[in-house]
Amino acid sequence: MAATNVLSNLFASLQNAEMRNRRECTVIPASRLASEVLKVLQKKRYVGEFELIDDGVGGKLRVQLLGRINKCGVISPRFPVRSSKLVDWEHRYLPAVGVGSLIVSTSEGVMAHAEAQERKIGGRLIGYVY
Repeated sequence: MAATNVLSNLFASLQNAEMRNRRECTVIPASRLASEVLKVLQKKRYVGEFELIDDGVGGKLRVQLLGRINKCGVISPRFPVRSSKLVDWEHRYLPAVGVGSLIVSTSEGVMAHAEAQERKIGGRLIGYVY
């Protein structure tokens, strides 16, 4: 069986469904990391409600879309980043200052880069959305 990049699948599914003006999309397979990323996107109001559907295999995530995602993607490799250097990465991946969010996996959980800067904690960059 080939290894799948769960986050890459998540962002690709969201992006494709948004481009087709869908109201919801299904992401296969589900994972805890994907759920944590969706919580951040939900907090930032990029997606609505989402639920885990246990199909006995890998599980699925059904996500309600709000039509607010223009572009999203995974950042690979997952670069380690200090909180003081998040601004440099913001310039690299986001179209303008204050537009969109980088998603960072920290020792205190998955969060948006703005929250990581506030708490002065670094982590690993895992994705972006705007």
